[in-house]
Amino acid sequence: MLKTYIKEKKSWLLLLLSLQLLIILFAIIDPTIPITSAFYIVTIALVTIVIFFFIRYPKETTFLKALSEQREQLEPRTAFQESIYAAWQNKAILYEQTLSKQHLQIEEEKDQILSWIHEVKTPLTVMKLMIDRIEEQSIKQSLTYEWLRIHLLLDQQLHQNRMDTIENDLFIETVDLSAILTAEIKPLIAWCRQKEIGFELDLNIKQVISDSKWLAVLLRQLITNAVKYSENNTIMIKSIHTNDMTQVIISDSGKGIANKDIPRIFDKGFTSTTEHDNNASTGMGLYLVKRILPHLKMTIEVNSTLHVGTTFTLTFPNKNAFLNITSM
Repeated sequence: MLKTYIKEKKSWLLLLLSLQLLIILFAIIDPTIPITSAFYIVTIALVTIVIFFFIRYPKETTFLKALSEQREQLEPRTAFQESIYAAWQNKAILYEQTLSKQHLQIEEEKDQILSWIHEVKTPLTVMKLMIDRIEEQSIKQSLTYEWLRIHLLLDQQLHQNRMDTIENDLFIETVDLSAILTAEIKPLIAWCRQKEIGFELDLNIKQVISDSKWLAVLLRQLITNAVKYSENNTIMIKSIHTNDMTQVIISDSGKGIANKDIPRIFDKGFTSTTEHDNNASTGMGLYLVKRILPHLKMTIEVNSTLHVGTTFTLTFPNKNAFLNITSM
């Protein structure tokens, strides 16, 4: 702040120093002016300037510090500071109005998207009933797969838009892990048959403490990812108890993930560097997983080898970690 203050007062300091040099110059030119007296006057003037500088410095910089730190309480002491404060207040009011307007627009857009998704679900349900009536199995499987893609994308977008209010929607309880996994795998059966993929469940722990709806959304992203990037193999899902915590491990023998991609797979919109032309990937599924995890106090680990397979390990917290949530 001292450097800034000196820089701001530079022109005044140069003027005062120039005046002192001018006095000395006159004393040198004019023999009637004693040189000793001139130096005496200049010395007193310089001391006075320094004292004045150090007196004014804290008074003038207090306001500037408060302004730079964006404190709520600002006390302008001069007319110039008052003009700065007024301009700053006007800018702050304008910024708050703009921010409020943008926030309102975003909320309206979210409401429109949610309304659209709910409206689309009705014809989508009718479409599924029509597909189920088709007798030609090859056509039925193809249409079911395309219907499922639309259904999953809509579901993903629906829960992305609900993330801002997830805290209001949480209900922590003991949930049946086996029932949730079965419910999530069942809609994928036709897709799995088409890709010759099976599931093997080995659940040593069948119940966990979590929110059933959001846990289902989280598992849905991981299971559909495993199916999407696998062909002709078995997806293993098992639950174990270790270090007073429950873990759910989802393993596939699919395409795998390159080591350089693993740190980025949970980033919004990231798909892959090895299959960059894959238009089926949206890069939103694992991003949604990342956003859900902290609300359920869960963690995730990824182990993958390219062209070998991928393993996601979900770790549930112990019961004590949920005491604060269950008391809400």
